[in-house]
Amino acid sequence: MTELSPAAKAVVDAYWATPNEPITTKGRLPRVAAALLAAADQIENLYCDCDMEDSPGIVFALRQLMIIANELEAQ
Repeated sequence: MTELSPAAKAVVDAYWATPNEPITTKGRLPRVAAALLAAADQIENLYCDCDMEDSPGIVFALRQLMIIANELEAQ
């Protein structure tokens, strides 16, 4: 396995750091939600030096990741 980038490692770490729910109910949804939020955070960090308001596509993508994560957390 090759070395992960810091951004990819942050997503994987967020997945594994989140407690796992019993498979019969929520399963791994909290972990997937945590990974999505970490991915959104990494994207935001990548573009923190620029004006996010000038990047509607990035803002849209971040919001969509957060909406999906919130939906998964609510299950």
